Amino acid sequence: MVSRAGAVGSDVGTLTEQLIAAGYRPIVTPVAKSSDQVRLTGAAMSPKLVEPGDLFVAVTGARAHGADFIDEVVDRGAAAVLTDPAGVVKVREAAGYRLPVIEVAGVRDAAGPAAAVIYGTTATSDPALFGVTGTNGKTTTTYFLRSLLRAVLTPQGRKTGLIGTIEIAAGEERIASEMTTPEAVALHKLMHSFREKNVAAAAMEVSSHAISYQRISGLYYDVAGFTNLTQDHLDLHGTMEEYFAAKADLFRRSRTRTSVITVDDVPGHQMAAEATGHVVTLSTTGKPAQAHWEVTDAEPAGLGSAFTLVHRDSGERIRTSTALPGAFNVSNAALAAVMVLEAAVSGERRQDFQRHDVVEALETAQPFHIQVPGRMQVIAEQPAAIVDFAHNPDAMIRALEAVRRPSGRLIMVIGAAGERDVTKRPTMGAIAVRMADHVIISDDDPHGEDPAEIRAGLLYGARDAIATGGLTTVLEEIAPRPAAIDAAVAAAGPEDTILLAGRGHEVHQDVAGTRVEIDDREELTRTLQARGFNTLDGGA
Repeated sequence: MVSRAGAVGSDVGTLTEQLIAAGYRPIVTPVAKSSDQVRLTGAAMSPKLVEPGDLFVAVTGARAHGADFIDEVVDRGAAAVLTDPAGVVKVREAAGYRLPVIEVAGVRDAAGPAAAVIYGTTATSDPALFGVTGTNGKTTTTYFLRSLLRAVLTPQGRKTGLIGTIEIAAGEERIASEMTTPEAVALHKLMHSFREKNVAAAAMEVSSHAISYQRISGLYYDVAGFTNLTQDHLDLHGTMEEYFAAKADLFRRSRTRTSVITVDDVPGHQMAAEATGHVVTLSTTGKPAQAHWEVTDAEPAGLGSAFTLVHRDSGERIRTSTALPGAFNVSNAALAAVMVLEAAVSGERRQDFQRHDVVEALETAQPFHIQVPGRMQVIAEQPAAIVDFAHNPDAMIRALEAVRRPSGRLIMVIGAAGERDVTKRPTMGAIAVRMADHVIISDDDPHGEDPAEIRAGLLYGARDAIATGGLTTVLEEIAPRPAAIDAAVAAAGPEDTILLAGRGHEVHQDVAGTRVEIDDREELTRTLQARGFNTLDGGA
């Protein structure tokens, strides 16, 4: 297939015309009659990332306005500025009329479409985008997506991409990720980089923050998938209704060609009802739901599960499996499978995704037999020692159900992030003592909050649950986290299970602005080996 990379760049006049066509009503303050011909070869939102020829997108931040740094971006070679009315005043006061200024009312919303014009991003340009949103399961589902896409596209000589919490990857080239979804201008620059690197399809986590802050503005998704919706991020959204509305914005016809919605609960059914465009539903619980696709015949297969995908209308049956434990990973794998299957039969890219190739990969290539960093990651088997990112009530329940074995005790280390939704802390503490036999409450990422106060919120819910439920759960408070991990291993026997929850793949803690190096996976491995247990990396 011929690549649709296209040339990078636009002049101010063309950019302004495109913004007008999109309804942004820009006002251009020129420096001369030739301002429309000023050439833009890139875009940046951070002053430190501005390069010669860039459009500098100056937005209002938490502590300052981007236009406060206009002297720096002029020195760096910015060719023009996109900003709001307040930014225009700041630019003119500091820089006079040295460069054109494009004024829009909603600069953060317009940043994506502006960058799309400059970098050549369109609804049919490579890569094909597969976006995943929901409270839990985004990371695992995107890793499953990339693995399946790789199985289909690699024989064609095409590459796959990944954008998410853990990393950004183009083929085998990996870049550390600092946020689940980068800012809009960075995303469009990344899309152009993907095209240059022959990336035909990319899987992307889409957080509610990214949607609310317009980071995905100007992007168009071939397929978007929905996992689930449970309490989280209420520090940003305030209510579950607002949280739902943010997620639902991804599934508009103007943003996504095909929506695949998991309808295992009430929010899923609501999301399917509100989505516009081509909507495909998926049921993964084994309960009749009249969904387009359903998971049936799920059964244990090693640590993971084998299952069948059945299409309601055609009766087609596809047998596949995942190596990751837990029913929720069956849901994640099924969502990834249906998203790629639907991409093969709809939209502009049938030549990229031959359906028979997708079915063959699902049935024979084991695309979901991969390790996802910090997601139900097994470190040892005797005792079973697992690291997971579960950091909200629903994810904790799913993780605890997945690791509970018929015999032996379940020992859990849990904390909570500071400066985040405080209302979930007592609930998390209560869940931990109800479902585990031994709970150690420690620290996660305190940020600027007092770690003892964070632990107190978890302890309050845990102690109340023990008292009211007559539980015999062992409850301890141990900090710092390495000491808690050591205590968990010291308490475990070969038949027991240790679950470190909350941090997953993260490799440092933020404690009052100080970076404290700690990786739960490495710490658990080291502690197990020190106490004479074998780990899966071969150490003892």
